[in-house]
Amino acid sequence: MEQENLSQFDEFEAPNFKRRALIPLWIQVFCWLFMIMGLFAFLSFIMGLFGNSAGIEFYGLNDSSTLSLTGLTLTAVLLFKGFTAYSLWFEKDNAITLVKIDAATGIIICIAVMIITGITQGGNFSLRFEILFLLAYFIKISNIEYSWYNKQY
Repeated sequence: MEQENLSQFDEFEAPNFKRRALIPLWIQVFCWLFMIMGLFAFLSFIMGLFGNSAGIEFYGLNDSSTLSLTGLTLTAVLLFKGFTAYSLWFEKDNAITLVKIDAATGIIICIAVMIITGITQGGNFSLRFEILFLLAYFIKISNIEYSWYNKQY
């Protein structure tokens, strides 16, 4: 009977594992970078509401106003990246799903920017360097997904 009672309370003990141990150092660095960038994106949006302008550039898109369509899109992307980095760093259950959405969205945006700039600049296509990191990011997260959800550290 005593053994049975002990096993009932095992699930309430503090876990001694860290999902963060699965994340490679380069992704951990980017987590902090994007949490900070998300904060700056939020602050630049607030500055834009008060009439100040703050230039914003990411994935080959840039704008001097955070209240234009491009500026709002970039602000939303950076806020989502910041939220995703926060979720990954603090080991949230939905972090892997958010990372995959984040990486896929980034890849799509990079490809669209490459195609659109290639067309508008008379066939002068260029490769966005960020796409290489996004592909590596997506692949690495896909590789640790099983361990993340099944608590195998």
